[in-house]
Amino acid sequence: MYKLIACWSAPRAEDEASFEQHYRDVHAPAAAAVPRLRRLVTTRTAIGLEGGDPAFYRVAELVFDSQSDLEAGEHSKEWAAMRADAGAMIERFGVSLTVGTGEEVIVDVEDR
Repeated sequence: MYKLIACWSAPRAEDEASFEQHYRDVHAPAAAAVPRLRRLVTTRTAIGLEGGDPAFYRVAELVFDSQSDLEAGEHSKEWAAMRADAGAMIERFGVSLTVGTGEEVIVDVEDR
């Protein structure tokens, strides 16, 4: 599997409820509509390592079968709509978005 990981910074405290509603009702459905997307996993982080503040506010994993499937999705109108909405969210809520991609590697831990 090939993943795109999107890490959002926290919105202003007074915008948190609006951000969450927009993310749930608009942005996540826009991401889910990208062609060739296999799975979308979103996480709202609450606690960082060893009880500290989390490094990211919200993380999304967009999972594709391959890098070429991700690249095909990037050329779609659905991708353009998702990107446009991300830009609007950055502007509206004062958040930042950091993105990386890479091959998923699963390490079996059941036999320990």
